[in-house]
Amino acid sequence: MDPRLRPALRDALTRPGPTPRPAAGQTVVLGGHRGAGKSTLLPRVARLLGRTGVDLDAHLEKTHGRPLRTWVAQAPAEFRAAERRALLELPPGGLVAVGGGFLSHHPDALAGTFTLIIPVTFETYRERLLTDRTRPRLRPEVSLEEEIASIFREREALHARVPTVALVDFLRGCLHPEEVL
Repeated sequence: MDPRLRPALRDALTRPGPTPRPAAGQTVVLGGHRGAGKSTLLPRVARLLGRTGVDLDAHLEKTHGRPLRTWVAQAPAEFRAAERRALLELPPGGLVAVGGGFLSHHPDALAGTFTLIIPVTFETYRERLLTDRTRPRLRPEVSLEEEIASIFREREALHARVPTVALVDFLRGCLHPEEVL
C-alpha cells in the first residue's frame, strides 16, 4: 500500500459511497502498477473475502521454473502469453494478484472478473522501482528514469480503459478508518 495515500484512504472510508462486492463464484483480481502493493495486499483481501489468494507472478515462476526477471527480458511475448493463459486456467471464484503489466496487456482477459485497482502515486512508484533491482527492466534501451516515467504514463492511460473497482470503494464497509493498512 502506498503510504502517501493512507490519509486520503482513511478519509474516503469515512464518507458514504458505494460498497461493491464480487458475486459468488466471481474471480477477484488485484491489478495496478508494478510496486503498487498488490502482493502485499493479497493476504489481507484474502482474509476479508475468505478466499485463498494466488500471486500470479509467483505462480508463473514456480510452474515454469523461470525467474520473471530473465523471462521478461529474454522472451517478453512468451511471458505475456503465459501470464494470460495462467489467469484463464485458474479455477473461477478465486483471488489473484496479477503483475503490473497485466491490465495494459490483457484487458479482455479480465471480462467477468471483479478487478480491484490498487492505487499508487508516481512518487512511490518511482521510489520503489529505483530501489528494487529484482524487477525486470522493460525498456533497457533508455535510462531507468525515462523507463519509469514513460511506463507509468502509458499504463495510467491503459488502466483507465479497464473496468475496475476502486480499492477504497471495496474497503468501505469492510474496514474502519483506523484499520487501514
